[in-house]
Amino acid sequence: MDTKPAPTTFKGILRHLGPGLIITATIVGSGELIATPKLASEVGFKMLWFIILGCLVKVFVQVELGRYTLVTGKTTLEAMNSVPGPKLRVSWMVWFWVVMYIGSTMQVAGMMGGIASLVIEDKESGWHLALIGIIAIVCMVMLLSGRYRLVERVCIVMVVLFTFFTILALASIQFTDNAITASKIGSGLTFWLPPDFAIAFGAFAIIGVGTSELIYYPYWCIEKGYAKNTGEHDKTIGWLERALGWLNVMRWDAWISCVIYTGATVAFYLLGAATLYNSGQEITDDNVISSLSAMYESAFGEFGKTVFSVGCFCVLFSTVFAATAANSRLFADGVSVFGIKKYQSEDERHAMVKFGAVVLLVLAFIIFAGFGKPVSLVFMGAFAQGALLPFLAFASIYFLYTRVDRKLHPGKTWKVFLSLSAICMAIIGAYSAVKEVSKRIGPETESAEMAPASTNSAPVAVEQPKE
Repeated sequence: MDTKPAPTTFKGILRHLGPGLIITATIVGSGELIATPKLASEVGFKMLWFIILGCLVKVFVQVELGRYTLVTGKTTLEAMNSVPGPKLRVSWMVWFWVVMYIGSTMQVAGMMGGIASLVIEDKESGWHLALIGIIAIVCMVMLLSGRYRLVERVCIVMVVLFTFFTILALASIQFTDNAITASKIGSGLTFWLPPDFAIAFGAFAIIGVGTSELIYYPYWCIEKGYAKNTGEHDKTIGWLERALGWLNVMRWDAWISCVIYTGATVAFYLLGAATLYNSGQEITDDNVISSLSAMYESAFGEFGKTVFSVGCFCVLFSTVFAATAANSRLFADGVSVFGIKKYQSEDERHAMVKFGAVVLLVLAFIIFAGFGKPVSLVFMGAFAQGALLPFLAFASIYFLYTRVDRKLHPGKTWKVFLSLSAICMAIIGAYSAVKEVSKRIGPETESAEMAPASTNSAPVAVEQPKE
């Protein structure tokens, strides 16, 4: 392996950023454009704190998974396949990932449908389905024509475009009747949970660095060259210095991307709370495009439809493109982890990556053709991701303490935040599971539990007035 020392200047570090920007293009997609405004349309500003927490809390896990890959050169699936526990050909955690992987393909199908709806609103039209097929073919051609560099460049352009449009819309809304005041922001930074936590849990799973992006990130770190530049662990001082240097570059990459997607996510949420919630408009499978378009029309008037169309295309297409690029790499790695094929060269692996891109896009097309509900597809994928999220967080802690050289460990403060991050994910996942079980028990039981103990007791849940 050809190793090289990490850059030490800020300018040099900036030149080696990239993996975080690719997953930013994946992140600011279904979660930010659909799940975040949907949550805002139902609860208003009250869960702004939750959105910010969802973006920030996962970065610690992201860096730890990247640290493991940079030090060992192993992929995320290889790491998951090595966790303790039962094995049936592969680890239980890899089987868990398979379920989530199917869910992420559903999300891609939903986003492809959303792109087609920008042009043809009638989902029953044969032209709508034909346009989804064209979108799939365009993605195939782009992914088959290049490797890492193409993906990075396309994603950077898309990130710049959708960030610009979103911030512009948020600034413009301040000159309308839906202007966002300091008191509204303050209400969103106060702890509060909705009676129905399902939408919030789905949003938490996919905003910021979702489960899929946590798994993707180490693959992009490998392709960017972080692990190759560090070299194989030979227990020398030179290796230790290179590892510390490239870990520093990776942290910059993770946190700069975090600032970008957190800003974009908060902007989407504020737009939804200021426009959709105030008008009582909720996002459903049937009105997703018209509802999201209304956020921009309130800021730009009739021109808002054009702004929304361009911005929405940038957001959704960049996510479909980047997610398929990452999922195709997981497809190729999964073939190896399951022992179906062992690659003799990098060319063989890249051939399987290209084959995976074709298979996944065809599968996404078939899923939408058979199901055809973009919002539901997005949230199906979100719940699958949310279920795996706590296990992935605790696995990152396990890898840190059992697989990484102590000389490369972070400080105590970082470890505290990493532990809090994992606990937070576990609590949110457990809370959602309890809520789902209570729903399955039946409305009578739930009503009995929520009933006041006496006629003097106040109701547990009071409908909040719209702000």
